[in-house]
Amino acid sequence: MDRSRLEAFSDGVIAVAITLLALNLTVAGPGHGPLVHQLHDKWPAFVAYLISFFTIGIIWVNHHALVRTIKTVDRPLLFLNLVLLLFVVAIPFATATVADYLSVPSDDTPVAMMLYGGVFLGMSAGFGAIFEWTLHGQRVYQPLPAEQHWAARRRFVGGGLVYAVAIVVAFFNAIASFVIIGLVAVYYIFERTPASAAPGSGDEQPVA
Repeated sequence: MDRSRLEAFSDGVIAVAITLLALNLTVAGPGHGPLVHQLHDKWPAFVAYLISFFTIGIIWVNHHALVRTIKTVDRPLLFLNLVLLLFVVAIPFATATVADYLSVPSDDTPVAMMLYGGVFLGMSAGFGAIFEWTLHGQRVYQPLPAEQHWAARRRFVGGGLVYAVAIVVAFFNAIASFVIIGLVAVYYIFERTPASAAPGSGDEQPVA
């Protein structure tokens, strides 16, 4: 399969997922109290929207950076990409669920937060699997030297480990888990964007 088809399909799925996030941003409307109070009561929905929006945006940026290094697209890569997209599409559902249960805290709130973190953990695992695929054989234009593989893996799985921690923390404190997941998004925005090396320099290393 041509690499552009993989990118086009992935871009379409990611675009749908990021658009669906906005459908959760609603208020009761006139007759249900001052609008300011309604907005205040919906703060979990707005915060969850921001976290999920930037996370999906980071996925799109880094997916592009990773795929452009790939020379050939084979069947295993297609299925690994589907695993990634499986969790990307689930993000709007998890976002809506956690927003609802944080707005009205109950015994199910930690479960909703664990679901939210679990979807991000699955997304991170899917991305990590694609990156692992690129490390073997002559599948990319500029293969990483073998001695750099573990350092690169640590950069990829770092976020996944934090998501796992957030899932455990959610059992004790849902808000703290929410903050941890948000900090992961902030971290990747500023620290794990693709390297700006010139093509052919050998220094390009997309991250996720």
